[in-house]
Amino acid sequence: MNESRILACIDGSAASEAVCDYAAWASLRLAAPLALLHVLEPVAGSAPADLSGSIGLGSRELLLNELAELDERRARLLREQGKLMLDAACERVRADGVAEPLLRQRHGRLVDTLQELESEVRLLVMGRQGEACSSAASQVGSQLESVIRTLHRPVLVTTGTYRAPQRVLVAFDNSPSVRKGLDVLLQSPLLRGLSIHLLMVGADTADSREAIEAARRQLHEAGFDTSAAIRAGEVEDVLLDYRREQQMDLIVMGAYGHSRIRRFLVGSTTTAMLQRTDCPLLLLR
Repeated sequence: MNESRILACIDGSAASEAVCDYAAWASLRLAAPLALLHVLEPVAGSAPADLSGSIGLGSRELLLNELAELDERRARLLREQGKLMLDAACERVRADGVAEPLLRQRHGRLVDTLQELESEVRLLVMGRQGEACSSAASQVGSQLESVIRTLHRPVLVTTGTYRAPQRVLVAFDNSPSVRKGLDVLLQSPLLRGLSIHLLMVGADTADSREAIEAARRQLHEAGFDTSAAIRAGEVEDVLLDYRREQQMDLIVMGAYGHSRIRRFLVGSTTTAMLQRTDCPLLLLR
């Protein structure tokens, strides 16, 4: 891949259909090419026990040969299974309107593979939970936090079934990362034409009102249909309650911080939202 793409992680789980649909949506909104990635990962502890000390030399050689043949056969079947997953995903995104998706199959750890491809990724799309179809298939769900902490690209985390976003909730805390994220959204066609709700969680002070109103004006002047609100309470509870009340289709928020203190504070909120959200999350870095 030699150009900025939408990259969708396909693992063959029930989450893969929504991943395909949201990735196609993002690809069409951004007019960016789409790549579908399936990673075959090594499985820790999958090697058979070494029994060679308790059997004869000839039997040992026969056993090792048989194990090598089994490993080769298993690897071939997993490659073929991965190809079938990618072919099915390709058909789905084509049906969604993406004409020429690129198919990629890699061997290794998912996080390492994504780090290698990071410079070519504009937006990463992953499912919140993965149910691997085989012991060596990519366990996307179990590695989601590690991927989000490691990569420095926006990540769209899908949940449930696809629903074309129309109403977007932006978790606004007036931090530099969120203000930078707003600047990126202003310049991006991804959310253009959608209704944007800014929500700040905390005390309704003069400073808070001034900050969120400035952000609302910025979006409004850029042509967005925007509203703003401040609510007190636990961050995750407030965000999720508001999402349900206002029927939001997508939540946008900052991801894990880099400093040790910020990683503890922001990271805990990100993790809780990943676990509890019932709609997709767009995590900005």
